[in-house]
Amino acid sequence: QVQLVESGGGLVQPGGSLRLSCAASGSIFSIDVMGWYRQAPGKQRELVAGITGGGSTNYADSVKGRFTISRDNAKNTVYLQMNSLKPEDTAVYYCNARLKISLVTTPRTYWGQGTQVTVSS
Repeated sequence: QVQLVESGGGLVQPGGSLRLSCAASGSIFSIDVMGWYRQAPGKQRELVAGITGGGSTNYADSVKGRFTISRDNAKNTVYLQMNSLKPEDTAVYYCNARLKISLVTTPRTYWGQGTQVTVSS
């Protein structure tokens, strides 16, 4: 059984910062890509940022220069540092991880339960 648990969401004023964390636990053999997605009310879920096991990153254009994704492979944890937050960043943020539970299984993507980020004055 694999679980992804997010933390760090909350209410912040425009221009403020938050740091999200997501820890993967359970029967994990290896983790390839980890990422953060978000879904605002009435909108589709969108990719925010992703990071490979080797540290290569990619970002949505809307967050480039403001958000930073990182990971601690020893802890199976991915982080999202969010600076200069804007009201349009308000959404439920989900982490995901593409991982294998054994050497011979095919990779599968797992999702966290989501954490609310609200940017408002």
